[in-house]
Amino acid sequence: MSIAQNKKAFFDYFIEEKHEAGLVLEGWEVKAIRDNRTNLKEAYVVVMRDELYLIGCHITPLGAASTHVRPDAIRSRKLLLHREEIDKLMVKVERAGYTLVPLDMHFTRGRVKVQIGLAKGKKQHDKRDTEKERDWKREQNQLLKNKQRER
Repeated sequence: MSIAQNKKAFFDYFIEEKHEAGLVLEGWEVKAIRDNRTNLKEAYVVVMRDELYLIGCHITPLGAASTHVRPDAIRSRKLLLHREEIDKLMVKVERAGYTLVPLDMHFTRGRVKVQIGLAKGKKQHDKRDTEKERDWKREQNQLLKNKQRER
């Protein structure tokens, strides 16, 4: 079940690989995520001290959050991956000029997971091509609907 998606990532980047990572969360964050109070739009993934962190993911705290916890909506959250996967991603990010972007946040067997993508940035003309293709597909669908109505 999908919680939040980062549609902007597919517009701004070519996604070449996808990986599923666990997420280190606090209790109030899990409750807020279950209540769909999360946003991945401005989030990104960085490598710090040989580990991956999700930065800029906004999780709005619930109003009934615990009184002894001070919720930080935009704190950096550690991503959980196998060491081999982290090493492969680090090499590609550092040497090959890729970037890591969060694509999707979802539940897998009751746990919150983040799908991250190994991505290359699109140039402006690539973005225009993507937009033209999307418009053409929309137009095709409208033409098909109109043909079916005429029958």
